Amino acid sequence: QAEAMLKTAEDLAGPYVWGQYDLLVLPPSFPYGGMENPCLTFVTPTLLVSLKLIKVIAHEISHSWTGNLVTNKTWEHFWLNEGHTVYLERRIGGRLFGEQFRHFKALGGWRELQNTINTFGEKNPVTNLVPDLRDVDPDAAYSSVPYEKGFALLFYLEQLLGGPDVFIGFLKAYIQQFAYKSIVTEDWKKFLYSYFKDKVDILDKVDWNSWFHAPGMPPVMPTYDMTLANACVALSQRWIQAKESDLGSFSSADLKEMSSHQLIEFLALLLLEPPLPVSHVKRMQQVYDFNAIHNSEIRFRWLRLCIKSKWEEAIPLALKMATDQGRMKFTRPLFRDLYNFDKCRDLAVKTFLEHRASMHPVTSMLVAKDLNQDQ
Repeated sequence: QAEAMLKTAEDLAGPYVWGQYDLLVLPPSFPYGGMENPCLTFVTPTLLVSLKLIKVIAHEISHSWTGNLVTNKTWEHFWLNEGHTVYLERRIGGRLFGEQFRHFKALGGWRELQNTINTFGEKNPVTNLVPDLRDVDPDAAYSSVPYEKGFALLFYLEQLLGGPDVFIGFLKAYIQQFAYKSIVTEDWKKFLYSYFKDKVDILDKVDWNSWFHAPGMPPVMPTYDMTLANACVALSQRWIQAKESDLGSFSSADLKEMSSHQLIEFLALLLLEPPLPVSHVKRMQQVYDFNAIHNSEIRFRWLRLCIKSKWEEAIPLALKMATDQGRMKFTRPLFRDLYNFDKCRDLAVKTFLEHRASMHPVTSMLVAKDLNQDQ
């Protein structure tokens, strides 16, 4: 599948200039999903459990153009790397699995952005697309914002400027224009205006200041095709609205038509809501047996849901997932949720301190901050 993705990426973004493309699976303590090095992508072993988790591969392949060929000059402009890479990653997904799938993934990204902004706070300046990082460790400011706010801007512009076929023309030209260079947001914006010089009136209506320099959610929400998302929304609403007496109405048949992508989204939607009663998550385990699923994206969200609902039986499972691997996307929120559950706060801290020496330094530094152990 990597081969198909690479071919699709070349079709979208232009020729692959790095000669070879290899993947190297790193030890479990590797803190990221992937790291784009020219010719050789490093990936987390959490991808190996399920072949469904190809989005990381599509993402890292896309970095061969946006990130490795055109690079952000400083970390304030990290969205130039990540927003464009997520855009390309989802275009590859759209080519391979259809346009509805691309929209479904795009909407999932919008929800992921909501989740991040809930965590940081909507007034927090690190949620700016172009943050001020003076005296800020870029590792401490790292989040889904450059990825998903960046993507949302590009997706919004795609819809504003004439659709995917028109916008990919811009992206290809942008990559040619700045190949082998490091640039800032202003360079990108100037090129956008020169490429779409016949549509300057449309571009002038964009609230650039809010997109780039305001914290919180973007000023405009793009339009999303809801076809694949509707089933996730419907099922999550059933659980949110269910009373104790309704719990018998759920069965394993609820998931029969749903893909693993939709299961991830179903759980992500529940995580945006106030915690479910513990009776609900117990029933969910009874009928769906989520504990038996080893897809890391599903498992991670399921365990967060259980801990947020204060289900004590999930504590050892969540601690195990937080320490068996060190991918920060999973480890940090699991430790944060365990810390916020009074029953296991001390155990979370104790477990962290026991594992600290074998963690990647960036992971241990950030988890220590999360758990107030960074004295």
